[in-house]
Amino acid sequence: MTAQPATANSTNGHRLKVRDLTVSYNRIPALHHIAFEVQCGQSVALLGPNGAGKSTLLKSLAGLLPRETGSIAFHNREVSGATQDFAYLPQRENIDWDFPTTVRGLVEMGRFLRLGWWRRFRDEDRVAVDEAIAAMHLQLLERRQISALSGGQQQRAFLARALAQQAHVFLLDEPFTGLDKPSQDSLKEMLRTLRSQGKLIIASHHDLRTVPELFDQAILINGELIASGPVAEVFTEANIDKTYQTTPFAGPPRQGHAHHH
Repeated sequence: MTAQPATANSTNGHRLKVRDLTVSYNRIPALHHIAFEVQCGQSVALLGPNGAGKSTLLKSLAGLLPRETGSIAFHNREVSGATQDFAYLPQRENIDWDFPTTVRGLVEMGRFLRLGWWRRFRDEDRVAVDEAIAAMHLQLLERRQISALSGGQQQRAFLARALAQQAHVFLLDEPFTGLDKPSQDSLKEMLRTLRSQGKLIIASHHDLRTVPELFDQAILINGELIASGPVAEVFTEANIDKTYQTTPFAGPPRQGHAHHH
């Protein structure tokens, strides 16, 4: 694959800066004073045990949860609330797959997120939807109900919605969970493509063995930040042990995740 010209990657170098982020549920902090910096064109693993605050962090970045302290800035602009630059994909079990819409209908929602619901759909919107569907290899499925899709196809439909939205930051909650091997491989390929197009991907992930092949950056959290930076530097035995060791509010780590031998 040839590298794209700089013009096509106009978002490359756009930085996401999180400073002193604290998020609480019912006045109990779920995340304490988190700070990190990542940029477009990177694929970032968000790692930590159950209850570490991974979903909370993704939802907070997506503008779905209020923050108690701290700031989120993208491309030097303060982000508050939801923004069309950020696309959030919940865990698959948290989505109502019986919602009556086709693949195409789901992808069109990405345009409405961008335009506002009252705006008329125009030719450029149709083109954006067509391109997003093609990019995720869903042309043969576009009339199918989302309830009739496989897990991997459902993930691709949501990625296509994010593409139609022209989002720059993809916030994915456990995207590989529950997918069979071919679907995982297909999703890996899609995420590599998005990264090469200058998107920023932040995905919570629990299979530690696959972190080095899937991601170039990692953020390790357990209520607070343990480490963030390039996988080669921060994805170490010491940091992993520190992240997955028992803490009062997270309980013991899930079996088999404390070590990645």
